[in-house]
Amino acid sequence: MSSENSSADDASADDGQQVWDVVVVGAGPAGASAAYAAAVAGRRVLLLEKAELPRYKTCGGGIIGPSRDSLPPGFELPFRDRVHAVTFSHNGRFARTRRSRRMLFGLINRPEFDQQLVEHAQKAGAELRTGVTVQRVEQHGSAVPDRRTVAVVLQGGETVLARAVVGADGSASRIGAHVGVKLDQVDLGLEAEIPVPETVAEDWRGRVLIDWGPIPGSYGWVFPKGDTLTVGVISARGEGAATKRYLEDFIGRLGLAGFEPSISSGHLTRCRADDSPLSRGRVLVCGDAAGLLEPWTREGISFALRSGRLAGEWAVRIAEAHDAVDTRRQALNYAFAIKAGLGVEMSVGKRLLIAFERRPGLFHAGLTGVRPVWKAFMDITRGATSLGEIVRTRPMVQRALTALDRRQADPAGDASDVSS
Repeated sequence: MSSENSSADDASADDGQQVWDVVVVGAGPAGASAAYAAAVAGRRVLLLEKAELPRYKTCGGGIIGPSRDSLPPGFELPFRDRVHAVTFSHNGRFARTRRSRRMLFGLINRPEFDQQLVEHAQKAGAELRTGVTVQRVEQHGSAVPDRRTVAVVLQGGETVLARAVVGADGSASRIGAHVGVKLDQVDLGLEAEIPVPETVAEDWRGRVLIDWGPIPGSYGWVFPKGDTLTVGVISARGEGAATKRYLEDFIGRLGLAGFEPSISSGHLTRCRADDSPLSRGRVLVCGDAAGLLEPWTREGISFALRSGRLAGEWAVRIAEAHDAVDTRRQALNYAFAIKAGLGVEMSVGKRLLIAFERRPGLFHAGLTGVRPVWKAFMDITRGATSLGEIVRTRPMVQRALTALDRRQADPAGDASDVSS
């Protein structure tokens, strides 16, 4: 798949306008990964981003094993801290800290991390344009010179032509709307970046807090990053006032209310429905734009990196497709690759979220008091296994999940007997 595979007459439309092999919309982890994968294959790649880089994103910034394993060769992670301990609590009570001799995961600031990913895509040959907003994509009509071309229409009327388009433009994706992405879970995350004195920072070094919250399915976190603590909470959309109260109470309980946040932000995370499309014609979606994230923890970076890489690889194949049949075949192969890996993890995560919403105390008791559960947590964060792999290979876990599924129908199981 070197650039020699592209004939010279493929490089421009009849009017002389350049036709890119792959245009990627959005320069977050998913988009940068897609651009890198397509560029390293020798394609002409354009990466479009509406913001100027680097830019802030609401995100805890945890880099687990699957994220680390999906990075380009030679990528130096800009860790602000390395986590060896996790304190679990349930709405501020029953706190217990579990420790590991080996690093569980690392913590990054998104502006630095995203910028480095984009730089790797550029070094591989991708061209970056920032400060451009994509209005829509068109696969038919006067703006499209032939059936092998997609028109990306920018704000202001400029049109960019491509053989394939990857939508990685976030959870409110315009490309996702074009593809027809369907969502069945939307959550609200609120976060504060709180600068703290060295004495406070030292208390948190190497340790994170995960607090199972008072709203069904909610939880909070404290992620230390040098002299700043990233403190956030997440719960289902529609609970905005309660979620805001949870964050305020959470910060107060931690003794951090006296410190002024440098940034306070909010973000909606969106999970795809099982039957949601991942492509339309020569357009693919990945990452948040496709609704790809883990439904229980709402972890999205590893899903963005992995789906972005796959989208970039299959966009190359779609760019080379000479007819609608081949295009459709490659798009279906992309969907199969996503569903066989990330889709399995999402399916397990949905089952866990349903159980967690009803019985958070069971999860707290398991993680703090049952060694195999803690070991599974460590293995997942390090990338030694995945949720899907654990369920597939461990009959005991299959039986436990089935039992939890059954208990959803038992109203008596609603009591959150957390003290167990």
